[in-house]
Amino acid sequence: MRLFRLASFGQGGRASLAAGGLFFLVLAASPAHALDDPKEMLPNPQQEARAEAVGSLLRCLQCQNESIEDSSAPLAHDLRQIVREQVREGKTNRQIIDWMVARYGNFVRLRPPLTATTALLWATPFLGLIVGGGAAFLARRRRPAPPPPLTEAERARLEALTRPTS
Repeated sequence: MRLFRLASFGQGGRASLAAGGLFFLVLAASPAHALDDPKEMLPNPQQEARAEAVGSLLRCLQCQNESIEDSSAPLAHDLRQIVREQVREGKTNRQIIDWMVARYGNFVRLRPPLTATTALLWATPFLGLIVGGGAAFLARRRRPAPPPPLTEAERARLEALTRPTS
């Protein structure tokens, strides 16, 4: 039980606990890059910054909601290596992204360009609302008219049928 008592640490223990807590808070707030191996980084800082910028524009095809720079999936690792290799070869950011798009399609971009296909994809919910509203409007218009009121003869007959017999 004595192991769990914080009071036994004294003042130095509390300070180190606070420092450890602060360290983990800063660590949690910092951006996470998924470079698994420091050898993966390019030795030239400018090239590495370019590779990270290009990688942050490309989607991990396995995770689908992360860039290849943020993902730790094996496929993202392979794509990061390809990007860094092409940066090392001197290709421009546009050439690298075009190469990736030619190989994997526009899905590899985290922000795909506006084309007829993507416009239709974004417009589909609104089109669904318009079509559904139109169908509801037409269904309401085609509702049959209410029946005419009962004549005196019909009322008398109804009263005779519903009158309790004693």
